[in-house]
Amino acid sequence: MTRTADRAFAAGVTALALLVPLTLAGIAALVLIDSWPSIQRFGFAYLTTSIWDPVHVIFGAAAYVYGTVVTTIVAVLLAAPIAVGAAIFLSEFAPPRIRGILAYLIELLAYIPSIVYGLWAIFVMVPVMRATVEPALQNTLGRVPVIGQLFSGPIVGLDLLSGGVVLAIMILPILTAVSREVILAVPPTQREAMIGLGATRWEAVRHAVLPYARPGIIGGVVLGVARAFGETMAVTMVVGNSSRDITGSLFVPGYTLASAIANQFVEADSEIYFSAIVEVAVVLLLVAIVVNGIARVLIRRSIADRPAGAVV
Repeated sequence: MTRTADRAFAAGVTALALLVPLTLAGIAALVLIDSWPSIQRFGFAYLTTSIWDPVHVIFGAAAYVYGTVVTTIVAVLLAAPIAVGAAIFLSEFAPPRIRGILAYLIELLAYIPSIVYGLWAIFVMVPVMRATVEPALQNTLGRVPVIGQLFSGPIVGLDLLSGGVVLAIMILPILTAVSREVILAVPPTQREAMIGLGATRWEAVRHAVLPYARPGIIGGVVLGVARAFGETMAVTMVVGNSSRDITGSLFVPGYTLASAIANQFVEADSEIYFSAIVEVAVVLLLVAIVVNGIARVLIRRSIADRPAGAVV
């Protein structure tokens, strides 16, 4: 009887575990089938051209890929340092009275619907970006050779930079919460050993805590990247959705893969148009797989580079 129950339990949990890859395979198969006419017709040119003309039945998603990558890079560059710094403060330096309150408020931010972030961005963030932040960037960094290209062009507020900033705000709670939990999981002996050798509190954090927690922090950044790639509504509301030019400027209104699907899915009035829109989802899925694969490699290398004596 015991063996039968064990076998039944093992079969049950195995079936539940298989649901995850089977669901992914089902989603991938569905989008591939629906996008196949577009894949056959446009081939690799779909990823190398930014022309999107439903009237003349020419579709290329290069601008959408570009917008997705740019806004995600901006979001990670802005959010990651702030999140790690906040996590270090909460876990190592914050007074016990406020540590729990701040951690709760940060985690609460992660559950705010994206449409709320989008409305806040439209009415608060975008006017500030248009009137203050972007002119300041253009008047300072915009005059620097090479880098200045990022801040060239007319200032409208609804652009790739605003999309990246709202994404940074959205992924900040996730990065902070994950980084904090990872830092708290570092064994106390790591800190005590450094302090026992005469190190300051910051030196203990820098040389003992952060190297140990690095793989987990990278994993948190990956979670943030995953959300940034798939975020739709908030980005759609502030990214502009009016230009498919790849100019190298952050001040250009653009599209992301997700916002392109949200804006044009209901407009797909022909089979090839619908197929081209679904192929955008295929590209988004492939980009997500590639990024997560790269992240896994980085995490493995980071674990391999841990200081001797650190427990994995």
